[in-house]
Amino acid sequence: MIMPEMSITLSERAATQIGHLIAVEDQAGLMLRISVSGGGCSGFQYGFAFDDAVNADDRTFERGGVTAVIDETSLELLNGAEVDYVEELVGSSFQIKNPNAASSCGCGSSFSI
Repeated sequence: MIMPEMSITLSERAATQIGHLIAVEDQAGLMLRISVSGGGCSGFQYGFAFDDAVNADDRTFERGGVTAVIDETSLELLNGAEVDYVEELVGSSFQIKNPNAASSCGCGSSFSI
C-alpha cells in the first residue's frame, strides 16, 4: 500500500510575512520552523521559530521564496494544515488551520486530537 504524501500549505499572507520577518532579521538562509509539542490548554501547542538548519527528520515546504521547516513527528499532527497570517484589531499572528484537530483553545495556539 502506498502512503499518501504528507504536507502543509503556507498561505500567501503567511509567506509574505515570513519573508518580511526574515528581511528584518537580515540573516540569509533563515526558515520558519513549525513544531508541535505537548502542553497548552488543549494538550498540544504550536511553536514557531526561525532556524537556519534542516535536520535529517525535517520536511520543507516553500511558497513565495520562503521556506517552512517541520519535523516528521509534528507533520503527522499537522498533515493537511494551512499556515496563515491574520491581522485583527487585537493583534496579528500566525494561525494554523489544522484539519486533524478535534478542538482548539480560544487563542488558537493549542489543540487536541
